[in-house]
Amino acid sequence: MISCLALATLWQTTVVVSTVPELRSAASRAKPGTAILVAPGTYESGVFLENLHGTEGQPIVIRSQNPKSPAVFKGSIQLSSVSYVDLIFLRIEGAKTNGLNIDDGGKVDKPSHHITIRNLQVMDLPKGNHDGIKLSGVQDFRVENCHVERWGGSGVDMVGCHRGIIVNCSFRDGGDSGVQGKGGTSEVVVRQCRFLNYGQRGVNLGGSTGMEFFRPPVASMGAAKYEARNLKVEGCTFIGGVSPVAFVGVDGAEFSFNTIVNPERWAVRILQETRAEGFVPCRNGLVADNLIVYSGLESARLVNIGDATSPQTFKFNRNWWYRSDAPDRSKPNLPVTEAGGTYGVDPKVTVEGMQVVLGAGSPASKVGAGGYQVANGEKD
Repeated sequence: MISCLALATLWQTTVVVSTVPELRSAASRAKPGTAILVAPGTYESGVFLENLHGTEGQPIVIRSQNPKSPAVFKGSIQLSSVSYVDLIFLRIEGAKTNGLNIDDGGKVDKPSHHITIRNLQVMDLPKGNHDGIKLSGVQDFRVENCHVERWGGSGVDMVGCHRGIIVNCSFRDGGDSGVQGKGGTSEVVVRQCRFLNYGQRGVNLGGSTGMEFFRPPVASMGAAKYEARNLKVEGCTFIGGVSPVAFVGVDGAEFSFNTIVNPERWAVRILQETRAEGFVPCRNGLVADNLIVYSGLESARLVNIGDATSPQTFKFNRNWWYRSDAPDRSKPNLPVTEAGGTYGVDPKVTVEGMQVVLGAGSPASKVGAGGYQVANGEKD
């Protein structure tokens, strides 16, 4: 990972701004290698910027001048039709719509691309369909070390996004979902993130999208259309919330090496919301090497399967299931036979804030978020 100091050596031009008009003006003149440093303070109005284009190795950077005292925006920040842009150490509070919105400006054939969002804080959005970070028609992106708290829709909502990673982010006290990928989204990884009381769904792998918003367009998707495909969630922690993961009209997704503690209603959901002609039933999911600790949920209800899905195409491998109030009733009813599952063995976990800690001598060290680190080490 390149440090902020190392990044500074790439900047050809540095501009310090202290008002929203100055920020807009600096952005309109920015060239590859320009760093726009936002002075500490509170910025009351929203920001709309478009047609910012850096280059590989010379992105346009917008960041707080002082990371220890980040600039606070009271309105939304929206970027349209941009490429090679980095947003770093910014804070958005109390926006009336989405917190950060990055899109392709409605040009489906010209996505925004090579976007980095790092150390962003978004909080206190209205209830309803208001997302912390909304990405529409964005490719080759990275969302890292961000924190989203008290939002209405999704913490991160992706519509028609491709080749991205969301890593080491935290989501707390949410609305509908923590992270959602739909509208043709593909090749996205959610890695080593933390979800606490995230709302209805921790990660929504797929969803329900209006036909006009798909990227690629529905007409170009061929006979096997999908809300999302080839998504991966790994090494994450989910505490509370209604259901940590929902596979929804997705054609291939992996949920592995995650830790789940005390879901309110379900551990896994397999659903189909988009019923338009040509869309495949929710299929080809993998649920593997997860640690699931729960209480009060009957085995028949732990995995929720909706109609018009293909649960027989899913695989459940080596998951660790522990019902703390009735260990002898820990084995769930699954749509397929699980390979190598563990049932009713106390993994010895405690919750500390947004972390789940394994006790000394825990037999579950090779599964869940801790098992991810054992198996893979730190990634990216």
